[in-house]
Formats: sequence, C-alpha cells, structure tokens
Amino acid sequence: MANEVDRLIDMLYEKIEEARPVALQTGMCKVDRDEVLDLLDELKAQFPVEFKRSQELLAARDKFKDEAKREADRIVRQAEQTARKMVSESEVVYKAQEQAHQIIARAEERARQLFQMANEYAEDSLARTEEIIQKAANEVKENRARFRTVSAARIQEKREKIAPPQDAAKTDA
Repeated sequence: MANEVDRLIDMLYEKIEEARPVALQTGMCKVDRDEVLDLLDELKAQFPVEFKRSQELLAARDKFKDEAKREADRIVRQAEQTARKMVSESEVVYKAQEQAHQIIARAEERARQLFQMANEYAEDSLARTEEIIQKAANEVKENRARFRTVSAARIQEKREKIAPPQDAAKTDA
C-alpha cells in the first residue's frame, strides 16, 4: 500500500514538474486541475487502507500476546500438575518443587520475551505506517498550497484582463 501512495505522490510531482510555466511568473505553472484533483482523490482513498493495515497489526499483536499468555499459563499449569503428582518423599518433593520453579521461571521468561517481541514488532510497524501516512499528508498539504497559489494568481490575471484600467474609466467620465 505504501508503494501505491508513493506512486501517486510521484505522479503529482511529475504533473507539477512537467507543467508549463506561467509567463512572467517565476515559480508558477499551469497544471490540469482535474488530473491533479483525480490524483489527490486516489491518494486520499489509500489512507483508509493504511489505517486498516495498522488495525490489523494491532490485532495480530494482541492475538500473539494472548497466545503467548495462554502458552505460559498452560506451561505453568502443567508444571503445577507435575509437582502435585510427585511422590511425597522429601528429596523427591524438593526436586519436584525445584524443577517446577525452574519450569515456571522459564515459562514466565519466555512469556515476557514473547510479549516484548510482539510489542516491539507492533511498535515498529505502526511507526513506519505513521511515517508513511505523515509524509503523504505533508506532501498533499504542500501540493494544495501550491495549487491554491497558482490558482489565485490565475484568477487575478483573468480579473486584470477583464476589468478596465481604473484611470481609463475616470478619463472617459
């Protein structure tokens, strides 16, 4: 999806770069308004896709965390069951308790690692998605500002061509 956003932004740049310059107006150019608006509409349509991807990543992270928690709980229950089933002789009981604590400690450590990995993955993915969306939004704002400037200049030029000069109107009266 980011590739589609980048493609649309590149197309906007091309339209602006290939646009004919406005006579006696440095930094101004003529662009096909409908084409630029169509590209902006396509770009705008891509944003919900990016947001959906972010939501999917969050859901995947939550699912991953839930599965890790269930696995840890299963391992803990299994360790507790194993410990209860051990023979009650002191040495055997001591070893079983020690082994159960080790299993529980390993399970808790593994659950912590899985949780940390899931959070890091989700955070990284969301940060990249946020950067892409922010970049696209900034570029759209810049292009809109440029478009407004060019459009205002064109309107002013049209007004100047249509309206009679002020001095000429006064001398006729």
